[in-house]
Amino acid sequence: MDARDAELKKELNATLQARRELGEEYESALVDSFLEKVDQRIDGAVERRVRRQMAEQQMVVARGARAPKPTDSWGERFGFGIVSLVLAIPLSAIGGGIAHLPGLLVAWAGIVGVNAFSAARVNPGLFGGRRKRDKDEDRWEE
Repeated sequence: MDARDAELKKELNATLQARRELGEEYESALVDSFLEKVDQRIDGAVERRVRRQMAEQQMVVARGARAPKPTDSWGERFGFGIVSLVLAIPLSAIGGGIAHLPGLLVAWAGIVGVNAFSAARVNPGLFGGRRKRDKDEDRWEE
């Protein structure tokens, strides 16, 4: 567990303690506050990853080589699926608890959308029919 995980765990414990002290009427605000912190952490991680990948691509272009192949392995895709399912539990509880069936449907639509986007990113021809690969260049054609 790194320092950021420990910090997030502290935040969760503080949120739970505040919920016990303040009561159910502040539950929604406390959950929203905690989720905002989680969103900020995810945004920061995504931003760092995007910056790193852009820097790698710029270095490849500067060297005149082809763009690097995606580094998605089976383990990364499996891990993404597991994390998605684990996060589906609290998202379903929050969506269903606050907005009942519409909230639950919105939560699951988001979960399915994120997974569909991830699958389409790894398999470019998955939803758009078959594509043929241009042998002269490292790109896909329709």
